[in-house]
Amino acid sequence: MDAITALTQRVSVAKLGEPAPSKEQLDTLFKCASRAADHGLLRPWRFLTIAGTGREALGELFCRSALRDDPELSETLQDKLRNMPLRAPMLLLVIARLQEHPKVPELEQLLCAGAAAQNIVNAAYAQGLGVIWRTGDMAYNRHVLEGLNVAENERLVGYLYLGTPAKKLPGAKEIDLSDRCQSWP
Repeated sequence: MDAITALTQRVSVAKLGEPAPSKEQLDTLFKCASRAADHGLLRPWRFLTIAGTGREALGELFCRSALRDDPELSETLQDKLRNMPLRAPMLLLVIARLQEHPKVPELEQLLCAGAAAQNIVNAAYAQGLGVIWRTGDMAYNRHVLEGLNVAENERLVGYLYLGTPAKKLPGAKEIDLSDRCQSWP
């Protein structure tokens, strides 16, 4: 698939099944991430893949962490938290590694990690994979972050759920950009 097609036709895919990305596909995703715009060439990101039984362990971490914040959490919500990582055969976590730099503020480093995540999303689509970028409470919960060994100088940019689309992907809907694109002055 050519780059313009991938960029203009990509859609998020919530229904994902086996197989997970192969090692070769995953290597391609990481190579694409490494080409994100990066002021100062700091490479302010790292990636954590979770597959197989690691997904159940992540679900348990979600549940334990939520229970620490709310010991009265209903069984229904506990089950939902345990099952969240099972929605795809692989999760790829994008973590921004923020560092002191005289010319590259933390905001630019965070944006760079987000650009790396977006490159992964686009590259996954271009390879025929399904992907959806999720955040939510478990991306910001301090107990989850501790359990994932996210350091004080790091931020979880998002959970990229990866797998094979469960059904044929819909075409991307056209977006009217006329109110978003202006000239100046």
